[in-house]
Amino acid sequence: MIAKVSAATVRHRHLVLVLGLLVTGVSAATLGFAPTLGPRLFRLLFVLALAALILAIIVMGVRPAYFVVQPHIPAFATPGPAWTVFFALGFLGPASAYLGALVRSTRQGTVSTFDVVIDVGWVVLGALATARAWRAYGVRLHPHGVRQTWALGSITVPWEALRAPQIPPAADRPTWLRMSVAEPQLVVRRGLPWSRGALRTDNVDAGFLAAVIGHYVSHPEHRAAIGTQVEYERLRAELPERDG
Repeated sequence: MIAKVSAATVRHRHLVLVLGLLVTGVSAATLGFAPTLGPRLFRLLFVLALAALILAIIVMGVRPAYFVVQPHIPAFATPGPAWTVFFALGFLGPASAYLGALVRSTRQGTVSTFDVVIDVGWVVLGALATARAWRAYGVRLHPHGVRQTWALGSITVPWEALRAPQIPPAADRPTWLRMSVAEPQLVVRRGLPWSRGALRTDNVDAGFLAAVIGHYVSHPEHRAAIGTQVEYERLRAELPERDG
């Protein structure tokens, strides 16, 4: 059940986040311009935010064994982690309450510098969490190599520079898969450096990712088709089954 909820959230994360932002805006306006509804609405927002944060903690352990096919790039991408969406929703609840309080105190002429700092701080945190969930940084497999992206940069390792990674046991759930690079001079880094030299696997089964990379390291004839649905179906049929 949790895996299905996680998969559905990942698949429709933009819609979920847009709905969360709409609720945030309506709630902030209600709290700011209809103060009599404030206490009830604040309690409701608190319960919803707490539920979202609890869901974020629960789905952190979900590591699916699949890629999202992106033919327009082209690439196979790891799915955006569902916990970032729930985490963002958990922040948007308090953010709407603080934004509504700021609007109300501004209208009443009682706003203070402390209120502005705290209220705006919550709104900024909610915006950052939403942007993080929207972008879904992670690992992409391209015809030319493996690309790891994060908020402040990226690293691209051509297939020719890679060795096949060791496949971790199915029982292991590491959050990082160390890359074995044979030709470091071919690696392209942008932005702030990524010191780990590893691929994040907090949103994908590490064994599945290692098996796929190993497959393309060993079979260069299939790399050109990466990003197509036909190639993805061929890849899934050839790889051993893993619990995701």
